[in-house]
Amino acid sequence: MQIKKIVLVFLMMVLTSAVSEWSVASNRNDNSILLIEKFKRTTPENSTELPSADLLQTALSGYEILKKEQTISRPEVITIIDFSLPSNQERLWVLDLVKAKVLYHCLVSHGRNSGEVMAENFSNKPGSYASSPGFYATGETYNGKHGFSLRLDGIENGINDKARERAIVIHGADYVSPEFIKKNGRLGRSLGCPAVPEEISREIIETIKDGTCLFVYAPAESYLSKSPVIKKLSTVKKG
Repeated sequence: MQIKKIVLVFLMMVLTSAVSEWSVASNRNDNSILLIEKFKRTTPENSTELPSADLLQTALSGYEILKKEQTISRPEVITIIDFSLPSNQERLWVLDLVKAKVLYHCLVSHGRNSGEVMAENFSNKPGSYASSPGFYATGETYNGKHGFSLRLDGIENGINDKARERAIVIHGADYVSPEFIKKNGRLGRSLGCPAVPEEISREIIETIKDGTCLFVYAPAESYLSKSPVIKKLSTVKKG
């Protein structure tokens, strides 16, 4: 009889924990849906200013996880980079999540060993000169060889957690411009950094510095199947 009571108590504890976890996950998902609906109300229909609906959903759902885990300290802004798009298209967005407003939509480079026009190869290894996908928290600013720059902290182990060691930062570059595209058919490439147009680099960096969320999306199985954050999102969807 005593054993049955212990087993029953244990099962109740497991059930309570599962319900609690489901509730948190459900709220997190609801929050991202509410944010997307807010953007739809403030952005013209079929606008190219926003990322694709699926990408926005993934980015905001991951953002909710980071906010809950207190990985980011400034939850009012998110930056999204879509490496499923070619480098001759604008594929970086900075979104104001309070006002549901697109603050910046611009060109962004990928690493030289990630590909030519498309970013297809990714690495977390120092010296690889390739881009690293995944979720990041922005760090502090500094003045370096590329001028005013922003350090990044990759938060996905084995995916981008060596970003600071690799000196993967956001900075301005003259090879990120429509003029370079006209001459070469693509942007210039970095050593792995997401470089942005020089003329707006300081504005972007000042907007997203000190603890905001950055999501670099790559449609690569090597990322999607191993990402700790994507796995958490998959668990939410299954639930």
